[in-house]
Amino acid sequence: MYIKIVGKTHSLWRAVDQHGNVLDIPVTSRRDTRAATRFFRKLLTGLEYVPRVLVTDKPGSYQAARRGVPRSVEHRRSKYLNNRAENSHQPTRQRERAMKRFTSARHAQRFLSAFSGISPHFRPRRHRLSAKDYRREMGTRLTTWNEITGTATAA
Repeated sequence: MYIKIVGKTHSLWRAVDQHGNVLDIPVTSRRDTRAATRFFRKLLTGLEYVPRVLVTDKPGSYQAARRGVPRSVEHRRSKYLNNRAENSHQPTRQRERAMKRFTSARHAQRFLSAFSGISPHFRPRRHRLSAKDYRREMGTRLTTWNEITGTATAA
């Protein structure tokens, strides 16, 4: 995904696990082999496990950066298999519009690193819950949030 910051295009990388949880979101000014290698290295050193499959879209920089990934990890390059990562960009786009864009790459990186961990907490899979279960789940999540932050929300 690309975002414009003060008129300059930046690449927004995103790693998502099999459950849809965002693992990492780096912002870079380039989308080349060096940036891809740095992204894969940082991502794989932070994980407690070795992934079985790595799904990416088709840029050649991924293929070159793949050399640093263990051989046991299968690499699938597909336009459609990475829909989970592509759809996880939607909340970012909504927040970006609400904030009237980012002012710097550092600002975007700081915000997105925090936002990617907090946002899913308040977005349960609504389509899988009845109204009663949804209200109960959101009540539990808001209570947890209040305990962690030490604040009270209007409900």
